[in-house]
Amino acid sequence: MSIPYSGTFRRSGGVVSAIGKQLRAVNLKAARRITVKFDPFSDNVTHTRNFLHYISSPKVALTNPNCVLKTEIICDRSEPTVDISIIPSIAESTNLKSVTLKSGNLTCLEILQLLNKHISALAPPEQIVTHTKLDKKSKKK
Repeated sequence: MSIPYSGTFRRSGGVVSAIGKQLRAVNLKAARRITVKFDPFSDNVTHTRNFLHYISSPKVALTNPNCVLKTEIICDRSEPTVDISIIPSIAESTNLKSVTLKSGNLTCLEILQLLNKHISALAPPEQIVTHTKLDKKSKKK
């Protein structure tokens, strides 16, 4: 008698692949400004700095070129935070002006998951434009 198989066929890619998956899902079209505040001498600031590095990449910045990314270095032993202000048109419909993530006890992966859950979900869906052969012929004339 054999035991039925009840697991996965392969192992997960780990934290690095999970961060990559979350970065591919980031959509900043609902964000107007992202402010990252941290104390560089604090013990629990590493993940916030890694998040800042990931969010400042060119691929993420292309999702909304009008989104401003600002870093504030504060030397007062305060907890690191990520403040995200929402675009006014979306803020009216959701009654939400800004989102503040206190990232002192969060990992980089958890911060990205929260960003996708609360900000990327607010982004308006992209409209797919299809061109037919008839449209292409009329443009040539």
